[in-house]
Amino acid sequence: MKRNLAALMMLALGALVLMSFMFYTVDQRQQAIVLQLGEITAVKEKPGLYLKVPLLQNLVYIDTRVRTLDTPDSDLIITKEKINMQVDSFVKWQVIDAKMYFKTVSGDERRAEQRIMNVVRDGLRAEFNSRSVDDVVSGQRDQVMLNLRNNADKDARSIGIKVVDVRLKRVDYSEDNESSVYQRMRSERTRVANERRSTGAADKEKIQADAERQRDITIAEAYRDAQRIKGEGDAKAAAIYSAAYSPNPEFYAFYRSLEAYKESFKGKEDLLVVDQNSDFFKYFKRAGKGGK
Repeated sequence: MKRNLAALMMLALGALVLMSFMFYTVDQRQQAIVLQLGEITAVKEKPGLYLKVPLLQNLVYIDTRVRTLDTPDSDLIITKEKINMQVDSFVKWQVIDAKMYFKTVSGDERRAEQRIMNVVRDGLRAEFNSRSVDDVVSGQRDQVMLNLRNNADKDARSIGIKVVDVRLKRVDYSEDNESSVYQRMRSERTRVANERRSTGAADKEKIQADAERQRDITIAEAYRDAQRIKGEGDAKAAAIYSAAYSPNPEFYAFYRSLEAYKESFKGKEDLLVVDQNSDFFKYFKRAGKGGK
C-alpha cells in the first residue's frame, strides 16, 4: 500500500514537472518566440497561457516596453561655421516586430542599441554640418530632433524596432574653442552696444536741435505778438489822447508841460540843465509876464 502511494506521488510529481515544461505564460510587457530545433515556429504576441513541446521546443522572451538609450559620453560635432560642439542625446525605442528583431540582431539589446546610436550619430553630423550654432542651439532645435527621429526610425524598422523619440539633452561649446567663442560674442555685444549709443547720441542731438529751434520760433512769435499788441495799444492811447485834447490844444500842451515839470522836479536834489530860452520853460515865462 505504501509502495502504491509512493508511486502515485512520484507519478503526480512527474506530471507536475512535465506540465511545467509544457506550459508557459506571456505577460503584457513581452512577446515570446517559440523555437524548434533553432527555427522559429511561432511568435506569441498576446499575453496568456500557452502550450509547447518539452525538450523539443524552447522559448525566447522579447521585452516590448519602451527603453531608453542614453550614452554616457557626449559627441563632438562640427557646425556649418566649423565650430566644435559637445552634444548629449538620448533615444527612446521599442521592439514592434519580435520575429524580425530576433532574426536580425538575435534579440541582443546591445547590438540593437549600437545600430540605433550609429544612425543617430550620422544624423547628428549631417544636421549640424548644415546649420549654424544659433540654429542647433535654439532656432531649429525642434526640427533637428524631428529629423533625427524620422531618420533613425526609418532604419530601425528594418530590424523590427520603432524609434519613439530622439532628444538633445545638451548642446554646448567644446572646451578648446569656448573662450574664443565667448570673446567673439562679447565683441559682438560690444559692437551692438556702441552702435546703439551712437544712434542714441545722434537722436539726442536731433531732438535737442529741434527743441531749440522750436524755442527760438516761439520766442520770436511771442516778441512779434507783443510788439504788435504794444503798437496797437500805443495807437489806441494816442487816439484817446487826441480825441480827449483836440477840442483845446492849448490846454493839452499846458497839461503836458505840467506833467513834465512834475516829473522833472520830483526830488529835492533833482538837477536839470536846460537853456532858458528852451520851450520847456515856455509856461514859466508866461507866468512871469502875467504876474507883472
